[in-house]
Amino acid sequence: MDETNQLLKKLTDVNGIAGHEMQVKETMRDYLTPVSDELIEDNLGGIFGKKKAANGNKTLMIAGHLDEVGFIVTDIDENGFIKFAAAGGWWSQVMLSQKVTVTTEDGSEIRGVIGSKPPHVLAPEERNKAMDIKNMFIDIGVSSKEEAEKLGIDLGDMITPYSEFEVMADENYLLAKAFDNRFGCALSVDVLRNLKNEAIDINLVSGATVQEEVGLRGAKVAAHKIKPDLAIAVDVGIAYDTPGMKGGTEQSELGKGPLVVFMDATIIAHVGLRRHIKKVAKDKGIEVQWGTTQGGGTDAGSIHLVEDGIPSIVIGVPLRYMHSNVSIMHKQDYLNAVKLVTEVVKSLDDDTVENIKW
Repeated sequence: MDETNQLLKKLTDVNGIAGHEMQVKETMRDYLTPVSDELIEDNLGGIFGKKKAANGNKTLMIAGHLDEVGFIVTDIDENGFIKFAAAGGWWSQVMLSQKVTVTTEDGSEIRGVIGSKPPHVLAPEERNKAMDIKNMFIDIGVSSKEEAEKLGIDLGDMITPYSEFEVMADENYLLAKAFDNRFGCALSVDVLRNLKNEAIDINLVSGATVQEEVGLRGAKVAAHKIKPDLAIAVDVGIAYDTPGMKGGTEQSELGKGPLVVFMDATIIAHVGLRRHIKKVAKDKGIEVQWGTTQGGGTDAGSIHLVEDGIPSIVIGVPLRYMHSNVSIMHKQDYLNAVKLVTEVVKSLDDDTVENIKW
């Protein structure tokens, strides 16, 4: 397995929902420390590596987010079945019969499955109706509440989807449970790796926030701590290249390059920054896709409102099957997203930042 796949596997296999990002943060610490002049951490759990400018005083923030969508234990019934609440956006139809991992306070990981009825017992009206999450339960293979509690399971414990990183039939197609948004975490590391032995003319602060999936919360804290002059939120976008997704105005698809989002439900990308990225991509021959995500938001939605306003934009990759147990990303999109962000960093100095901000 090459270095890129190893990084993506390590970051996607680790478990961490909003408010429970500790394992992911420590993994990021291991990757950021060797390529950073110093680490910057906020009080909610965000972690960033800083590379200081050789010349210049301005700062660029690159922000992925540590958390993935998942669930939290809310009850254990007398027969040992676990009730749960969603942490992040879920469509209930993708959940039944999926494997999950319950992580206890001491770090033990217990496998379970979201139970479902066999079709043989479903009345016609049930077959045509999506089940409400509040009626679902997790079966961990015990017969009583006492057995579940002896395993260390308690209210408030984290539950994550279970799916291991895999390389698919075409080795550019990669499958994992948490590309949203460990993709962004990996990119923030790889950009620092690319620039480790180069002099740059802007202070680069690159890493990941917490609690994005529950309202872009950690981004506010991180941006307040870093106080950047420009920001790039690195997150996944929607791929429209599968059956049932085509035919609308959006055209992003796997294998066609990084996706720059110029508008979503939480931000209109800063026009000067968008134009600068477009110019860098053209000058460096990097094919870029442009799109909107009107039904969702990213950390840029919080970052751009901090302090006196921070010019911000979203750069990502198209992703299939977002917010489910599995998602699929194209490796060349990832590598070209790393290249694009690296070249953007190299293109910036104090004067350029001022011109971008106009």
